[in-house]
Amino acid sequence: MTESIKINWYRTKVDRALMSELMRRSDARAFLQAGGQLLVYAVTGGLAWLAASRLNADNWTWLLPLLLLALFVHGTNANFMGGIACHELCHKTPFATQFWNTFFLKIYAFMAWFDPVGYRASHIRHHQVTVHKDHDGEIMQPLGLDWHGFKFVLKALTFDPLWVWKNVRFMFAAAFGDLTQDGFFKSAWLQRVVPETDAKGRREIINWARIVVGGHLALATLFILTGNWILILVVNFGAFYCGWLGVLCGAPQHAGLSSDVNDFRLNTRTYTCGPIPAFCYWNMQYHVEHHMFPAVPFYNLDRLHAAIAHDLPPVTHGLWATWRHIQSILQRQRREPGYVYVPPLPRNDGDRADDATLLKEAAQG
Repeated sequence: MTESIKINWYRTKVDRALMSELMRRSDARAFLQAGGQLLVYAVTGGLAWLAASRLNADNWTWLLPLLLLALFVHGTNANFMGGIACHELCHKTPFATQFWNTFFLKIYAFMAWFDPVGYRASHIRHHQVTVHKDHDGEIMQPLGLDWHGFKFVLKALTFDPLWVWKNVRFMFAAAFGDLTQDGFFKSAWLQRVVPETDAKGRREIINWARIVVGGHLALATLFILTGNWILILVVNFGAFYCGWLGVLCGAPQHAGLSSDVNDFRLNTRTYTCGPIPAFCYWNMQYHVEHHMFPAVPFYNLDRLHAAIAHDLPPVTHGLWATWRHIQSILQRQRREPGYVYVPPLPRNDGDRADDATLLKEAAQG
């Protein structure tokens, strides 16, 4: 593992009493989110199963569209269960009762073929060295987005076979003690955050992989033996398709912004959106706020945003406006490969600093 670095991050000052209130966790609010998402999962999965089990030559004209619609909504919702729901549960901030954080983390991680042990080790590092080259393995450098036109859109609306293969292969390999395969992360990064010297962490990854692989194999066998083949798609691979909304919500986090700075306002993006994407995305559209104060539960990030908005860059409102802005950045990056967007930041005198001043000050941190 390379030598660690210590970054003096800029954080907006917040009244201590208010911060204490914002950091307060609520079992009720966490149950509403985690339970609500599982309820959507159960309802859409149940509708898909019901439509598939009754589909025949006489009713396919209306049951087939219902089946496809149910699968579409089911996959769209389930796609958030891995890197989004598990992300927040790995922070251990949603529930006041830690038992419930662990309980729901295991449910979500199982359904998404997700490794919470390696992810948590990686994500702690990500928060310490956010978007610093050679230190943050969660963020691909440079901070652009590699789109492939129709091919990308097709994968987003259906599934990406390579992504499914990598994640499933990693779990099967890990179940047999092999942690050298690429999965959610590249293998080289996993070796850095959970090195061979961390025998306990590696054993936990292996044991969890065995639970995931064994459990999914048992469920798939049950579905086949009972003739419920559709449940393999609904349950075993429900989190692997229709990732379009997950991409629209998650890709803006750091895309097109600065590297190697000490200010989250320059390397992380906040935007606002409607209640449906906010629910699916666990309020992570408030991403600058989350990085500044990761101990604040997701359901309080809107209040945190209101408290520090005076010290933040202007935000876009809605996914459409956010992506129009990102697209303009990507177009310029194609013309100027070294370009990054530097948002205007408030100054003490009420003005906003220019790009050169902001980057110089941030790099000095």
